[in-house]
Amino acid sequence: MREIFEIRDADGAGRIGELTVPRAGVTVETPALLPVINPHLRTVEPATLESAFGAEILITNGYILYKSKEFRERALSEGLAKLYDFSGAIMTDSGSFQLSEYGEITVTNAEILEFQRDIGSHIGTPIDIPTPPGVSHERAESELETTKARLDAAESVDVGEMLVNAPIQGSTYPDLRESAASHAYETSLDVFPVGAVVPLMNGYRYAEMVDVVRAAKRGLGADAPVHLFGAGHPMMFALAVAAGCDLFDSAAYALYARDGRYLTVAGTDHLDDLDYFPCSCPVCAERTPETLRSLPAARREKLLARHNLHVSYRELRTVKQAVREGNLFELLERRARNHPAMVDGYRALLDDSAALERVDPVSKGSFFYLSTDSARRPEVRRHHDRLGRLSVDGDRVLLSAGDDNSRFDETWRLNPPFGPVPPALSDSYPLTIERPERLDRGGYEAAAAGVARLAEANPDTEFTVAHWGWPESAIDRLPDGVDVLSLGADSQHPDE
Repeated sequence: MREIFEIRDADGAGRIGELTVPRAGVTVETPALLPVINPHLRTVEPATLESAFGAEILITNGYILYKSKEFRERALSEGLAKLYDFSGAIMTDSGSFQLSEYGEITVTNAEILEFQRDIGSHIGTPIDIPTPPGVSHERAESELETTKARLDAAESVDVGEMLVNAPIQGSTYPDLRESAASHAYETSLDVFPVGAVVPLMNGYRYAEMVDVVRAAKRGLGADAPVHLFGAGHPMMFALAVAAGCDLFDSAAYALYARDGRYLTVAGTDHLDDLDYFPCSCPVCAERTPETLRSLPAARREKLLARHNLHVSYRELRTVKQAVREGNLFELLERRARNHPAMVDGYRALLDDSAALERVDPVSKGSFFYLSTDSARRPEVRRHHDRLGRLSVDGDRVLLSAGDDNSRFDETWRLNPPFGPVPPALSDSYPLTIERPERLDRGGYEAAAAGVARLAEANPDTEFTVAHWGWPESAIDRLPDGVDVLSLGADSQHPDE
């Protein structure tokens, strides 16, 4: 087990943890946001990030410092902590982004790791090959082999107490991402960034992003801290955390501010289009869009960046609280409805519900059914798996949405989307579900799947389903040997 990362709370694949950074002498609570600091363009000073936003960790580009005439010698003589006036942890990138953008950088893998060590970086990065989406499997595999070789070589570099990232590449090919993660986890390196996903996020390809992350998670152990490179927009924090990511780096707060863009958890607005601020952070509470637009460009940019940071850190705290309370899926479902691409991402995550179920806590707070997607949550899958192992007492069993009936040997409640509920479990999580009266078809269809699991496990038992207004699509999913009894029409639950 890696001793630098400890998990305190979990919900689905999301977790709250503590990442110990020995060289910095600090422990960072995750999920954590790493604001990107460009030494030449400090839109918000690192000291302000720490004092005003509670930042515990940030990221800066080691290659830019390596090439900088203005800051290279200062970084070497003073160290990053003094240069940036920041007492938290500082991660450095290696120039891989510049390599992907310009095709060449003038430094070797060993040289950039040693430079990061010498400037006092707390978490350094080797030079990986960021393979973009859309390339052939052959190219992605070839470039991944180069990345693997560089991770292996990084193990032999004397980095002192500096932690080292082990980037996971492989483009959009799940087999390569899983292979890359398995190889990275077998090294002695420490933190595991999932790289080259910015094009997916910029293109709102959140389903593919989730597939990439989940493939990487399959190759990693539970004690591996996972960094999603370039994930800086607050609208997708809940999705990324639910997929199993622990660290995010954001240049978005500054880049978007430079373009006059205003971040929200629902997306991005342009300052020119706003009549009212939907936020009550200090920037927005003290100004109107009109007064902010009237300021000089440099001042406007700094204030807009501060707002973008406020909304980002607030959303991260919201996500943490959801993990702590066990309602991350409820938060994620609300956030997913902000954009169609987020719905795709949420559904891609639920496609991996079998893996999520293995790490999802068995007891939480309340289960809120919000849409047909709720029927695919890991809690429902876990209950259906349990039904496949349960036996019943008696030859004739009623599965009822209404009252008990003495003509049967035993009566179980019928509780969509879970299906049959043993009497002993009726008051336990998640069967104390809160759901709307106008339940959609997906909830009833999931309940029918639960009936099928129980019937399959007890082939010698006669089951009768007594339902109240189930749609035909759910009735059709019941096994042939199950009798069906309608308790009456219900205008609250239409068939279609």
